Amino acid sequence: MVGGARRRLQLSVVLKVVTLNVNGIRSAAKKGLFPWLAAQKADLICLQEVKAQEADLAGGPFELKGYSRHLHCAEKKGYAGVALYSRRPPRSVVMGFGVKEFDAEGRFLEANYGKLSVISLYLPSGSAGPHRQASKFRFLAAFLVHLKKLKARKQEIILCGDWNIAHQRIDLKNWRSNQKNSGFLPEERDWLTQVFDKVGFVDVFRRLNQKPEQYTWWSNRGQAWAKNVGWRIDYHIATPGVAASARRESIYLKQRFSDHAPLIIDYSLKL
Repeated sequence: MVGGARRRLQLSVVLKVVTLNVNGIRSAAKKGLFPWLAAQKADLICLQEVKAQEADLAGGPFELKGYSRHLHCAEKKGYAGVALYSRRPPRSVVMGFGVKEFDAEGRFLEANYGKLSVISLYLPSGSAGPHRQASKFRFLAAFLVHLKKLKARKQEIILCGDWNIAHQRIDLKNWRSNQKNSGFLPEERDWLTQVFDKVGFVDVFRRLNQKPEQYTWWSNRGQAWAKNVGWRIDYHIATPGVAASARRESIYLKQRFSDHAPLIIDYSLKL
């Protein structure tokens, strides 16, 4: 009986991980983000596009009681940047993945917990024009090399964040009209297929939920939010072992903190 009870207890352990592109952490805070985050009691919170420097976030509403906070800020003020809040302090933290062009933009933050690493990640958008799309393609080429290095580790890894790519037709409302637009270009989609099929990572949300109209971002133009004309560009992408432990997913839609929605996944895993 004692052994059986212990096994049931082990199976009930839940690691709750939240990811959200806040499109400006100070703006999101004014919309009620931090009381909502506190109520989630998540183990790990990954935020992207914080658009702030560390000095901007000293004290005030940007602290979460019981959490350690880590930031990788862009050198350019008011631009990009990622954050990670953790109930358990990580063993080590890595800012950047070793490519100067993108490390200066604050796009990669890794918290290492031993058997597990969790990464807050923000891929470039190419929608501002050809120069930004060229930068995005450079990022994809460089980051694929890093993904292969991550996959080769003897460690489970969860990469949470805004990947700025909708993978399949099911992942955006108007796929036909967006085939020549950044975020749904054939080259971008093929790159993400490589991440899954060749490198060996798993799209955790799609492992649990194969339904259409599951979106995490809506344009501010027109009535995209009201009509649910969205894109699924925010992901938990993980190594197979931790992906197999995922038990529940949700996209939080009751409140809006930015043009993205929080993506929450529960794993049967102890940090």
